[in-house]
Amino acid sequence: MKTKVAMMFGGKSVEHEVSVISGIQALLSMDTDKYEVIPVYMTKSNEMYVGEDIGKIECYKDIQGLLSRSQRVIMVNEGGKVQLVSYPTKLFGKKTAIDIDVAFPVVHGTNVEDGAFQGYLKTIGIPFVGCDVTASAIGMDKFIMKQVLKEAQVPVLDAKLYTLSDYAEIETLMDHVEQELGYPVIVKPVNLGSSVGISVAKNRVELTSAVDDAFRYATKVLVEHAITRLREINCAVLGDENEAIASECEEPLHTKDILSYEDKYVSNAKGSGSKGMASVSRKIPAELTPEKREEVRELAVRSFKALGCNGVSRIDFMIDEETDTLYFNEINTIPGSLAFYLWEPIGIPYKELLDRMIQLALKRERTEGNLTFTFDTNILNSASFGGSKGAKL
Repeated sequence: MKTKVAMMFGGKSVEHEVSVISGIQALLSMDTDKYEVIPVYMTKSNEMYVGEDIGKIECYKDIQGLLSRSQRVIMVNEGGKVQLVSYPTKLFGKKTAIDIDVAFPVVHGTNVEDGAFQGYLKTIGIPFVGCDVTASAIGMDKFIMKQVLKEAQVPVLDAKLYTLSDYAEIETLMDHVEQELGYPVIVKPVNLGSSVGISVAKNRVELTSAVDDAFRYATKVLVEHAITRLREINCAVLGDENEAIASECEEPLHTKDILSYEDKYVSNAKGSGSKGMASVSRKIPAELTPEKREEVRELAVRSFKALGCNGVSRIDFMIDEETDTLYFNEINTIPGSLAFYLWEPIGIPYKELLDRMIQLALKRERTEGNLTFTFDTNILNSASFGGSKGAKL
């Protein structure tokens, strides 16, 4: 009997469209001899839809038309079995009720990759592929992530965190950046990916514009000193917090000071349709000495484990060419295109990568199934709320 997999993509995120591309890429590469795959599109309101055309990328040119001929569903746990059930409930006619064994979220960004959606899946009671709630949340929050990695002795750049109250006093904020960090600096929303809202500032005018842009996307903004002679190297990791392996390394090529959203998803896809992160101009393998390549790969695995990740993550590193120092930059707990292009060079085709990710999810489910989450108690038998102010337990 085939394992039934709900391949879920889209969602309420500024990276919605990228997720659709990544999700359908994965859908088309699944081992259909082993898995029965149900594509599930999540709208920008997080409404879920299934249907014959949900897995066809060309149908997303007219999303309203696509939804009109598709069926909205919700997840329901009935007797320990999770189903995708038609919603709203129909009094007459055919009702959708699709059994699923595991959820495979291929989602990017705030509200879907940051632990919120993972928490929903965990509460529903369906095994899901990828990082758990905690690792997802930490991996999305760039400031908290730095604190965790510092504790694990992973090299990261120091950064300053600013909130909306700081933004209300923007002149003071900029004075603080200039005094504490100096130019150039890189400004980032604290919890977004795909380079959305990220920019480099080399003076006060650019800093003002960068801070304004970052606060469009998040309520907290991270500012760190920018490396002048920067080289970016990426490496993916597959496994869990106990055992993991590293992929080949890549060096992404970009048109500006940083790899932009356009570099990732637009400029290399014109005329042929976007292929997500698989379309980025890059060098694979990156031109590194054998020693530096192993340093990157070892640090990638160490960082992945320190953050408690699961499945596949892509870790982006920075090399300061003036000192040849390697720094952890950020992690993508559900990377664009699931970073399949980094695994194929070391002999792991996309179909096998997806299979391994699903097996890791099922392994975690079995492990957690052996844990105790309840214990017998008679506390409710003895509880009493007598008197006008109640009683202490």
